[in-house]
Amino acid sequence: MRSKAIGALAGTALLATLTAGCGGGASADDSGTVTVTVGYQSRTINTVTAGTLLRSLGYFEEELRGRGERDGVTYKVKWQDYATGAPITAQMTAGKIDIGSMGDFPLLINAARGTQLNRPTRLVSVTGYNLAGGLNTVVTAPDSKLDSLSDLRGKKVSTSVGSAADGTLVRALQQAGIDPEKDIRKLNQQPAVGASALQAGSADALSQFVAWPGLLAFQGRAKALYDGAELKLPTFHGVTVRQDFAKKRSAVVEDFLRAQGRATDYLHEHPVAASESVAKATGLPAEVVHLYNGSQGIATFDTTLKPALIAALKKDVPVLRSAKLVGDVDVDGFVDDSYIKRVFGSGYAKALAAGPPARRGGEVWLKGKDTTTAFATSAELLRYVAAHRAAVRTAYVPDASTGTLWFADRAVWVSDGDELRPYVTGSAARADATAHPGARTVSYSTALDLARAAS
Repeated sequence: MRSKAIGALAGTALLATLTAGCGGGASADDSGTVTVTVGYQSRTINTVTAGTLLRSLGYFEEELRGRGERDGVTYKVKWQDYATGAPITAQMTAGKIDIGSMGDFPLLINAARGTQLNRPTRLVSVTGYNLAGGLNTVVTAPDSKLDSLSDLRGKKVSTSVGSAADGTLVRALQQAGIDPEKDIRKLNQQPAVGASALQAGSADALSQFVAWPGLLAFQGRAKALYDGAELKLPTFHGVTVRQDFAKKRSAVVEDFLRAQGRATDYLHEHPVAASESVAKATGLPAEVVHLYNGSQGIATFDTTLKPALIAALKKDVPVLRSAKLVGDVDVDGFVDDSYIKRVFGSGYAKALAAGPPARRGGEVWLKGKDTTTAFATSAELLRYVAAHRAAVRTAYVPDASTGTLWFADRAVWVSDGDELRPYVTGSAARADATAHPGARTVSYSTALDLARAAS
């Protein structure tokens, strides 16, 4: 969402009545203050434009302050931070959270629970997405002898059941001819617990969502076993609202989406500053945040409800249904684009049709710099890093097959004549080397030496 588009209708929506209506919704206290409660996941960093970054920028409070001055109402925003989407859904269906953000699979559970408990919710915008599914990754210990998904047969795999990462695991195993219910021992664990289990050896692999795989790889505590983008199925995070709240306070929902759009603009225009801000708020390394949220990051940030994402949501329903986590979900009834359309105005159709930026050759973040340097090819990036090794904070390269961005020093490289191709997983790199006579996998340090020698 661009600033000009989101500002087109600023101030035009009318505030809904302050008296308590049927079905709840934020109401005024004795002092006339209206509290809006927002549930978010600070460390699920593809939701930052509706959570961590938005909160730090203060844009939602600013929008509501302007509305309050016009309408004679005082607004207060209450932010509640959770590790996953499940507790946000529980609080929403209890009428205690008005607006929440979570991943695609939790969104479907949100829709199902809302319908079941007669507290319907609606999907009103998207935060970050990846059209191929690269936001979820299966990792294993750095010294593990597991080389591919087929090696997981009979192994213990940690994931969060009902999450998008669990969906990736189920689908990937099925494609590999492995029954996810019978052929592995699935451990239903929170991400942090699963990360500890992997390190302790009580789990053989971990399937998780952003930012856990990147964090563990960056820390040297894991290596990628499966890149979720190999599924070529979109995954995303979005914003859900309670229907009763949205009907009662539609102008507040639009103010939230307007603020989210401004936060999205800020992230696009100041990617390094945004990464540093999120890192400070979450305790995550800024390098990890930037892997997902940077200018060439794994996630694309765009608030529009794209048809490809909604179609993917419909394909997710059978996976959750087979796990007995939902029954039938009316996805079309759950998606409500009326609010985001009013915020965008006439610019919505153009924004909806826009796709992710074209893939480039990666970027380098130098120490002490508040910008990164982009490269057309991974070979150019390697030559630059080889010549500036001491000054490099981190370098990122896109997987040669899936396009998933990864840390250059954690990627598996293939040397093929004059070409150097990076991959997120060793299995993908070995498949490339096998398919090209004379090609071979090489270490990062060797790739740097080869790149410098070729310059």
